[in-house]
Amino acid sequence: MHGPIFGEFLGTLVLIMLGDGVVANVLLKGSKGENSGWIVITTGWGLAVLAGIITSVGVGGVAHLNPAVTLAAAVTGGDFSNVVPFIAAQMVGAFCGGALVWLIYLPHWAGTESQGLKLAVFCTGPAIRNIPSNALTEFLVTIALVVIGFAIGSKGFAGAGLPGGLGPYFWGMLVWGIGLSLGGPTGYAINPARDLGPRIAHAVLPIAGKGDSDWGYALVPVLAPAAGGIVGALICKATGIA
Repeated sequence: MHGPIFGEFLGTLVLIMLGDGVVANVLLKGSKGENSGWIVITTGWGLAVLAGIITSVGVGGVAHLNPAVTLAAAVTGGDFSNVVPFIAAQMVGAFCGGALVWLIYLPHWAGTESQGLKLAVFCTGPAIRNIPSNALTEFLVTIALVVIGFAIGSKGFAGAGLPGGLGPYFWGMLVWGIGLSLGGPTGYAINPARDLGPRIAHAVLPIAGKGDSDWGYALVPVLAPAAGGIVGALICKATGIA
């Protein structure tokens, strides 16, 4: 198994396994990392991005791992042929990553009383629920992700190209920084697959004592990042980043 589509699947699986995994470590009752806080979560997600990119590239992928990035790459490159297969692979990988977190933390679900904490392991939710404001946050933060992320590979930043293997570290640090600075309002989904795939896993898996999957909020971390990816790409084209 090798190639771009498999790379999107496996890289996204690793991203979610480690990203949702750090949330489980912090939130679930009896975990070694219980109550270790937001900095642990944001650091874990940054490292999850690094690991997911390396894994994807290692099996011949291009390491988008995010439908917003896939859409942005299509807009900047003018080639939309990979959009559907890449996004499908990302969604399946995200679901499988969420399922693995459920298995790895299997004894901890029954011991955790809060249904909200269990859901938060799999998907994002706003600190203050205001759908228009939440959508605006996800839209703007995804624009930041795309513009800064694409600038990493731009001629203005590295005219001769980045040294081999360096790009994943920059992307990991970028997501870490976004989480620390801008993640507070919504939990910084900035990735439709990261939110929707595990949310579906939460809905269908026999998680002990789970509540509903909050489908009333689910479109926000899907549609707003997708729109942000497209607008971010247009900004990259207008500014010469891409």
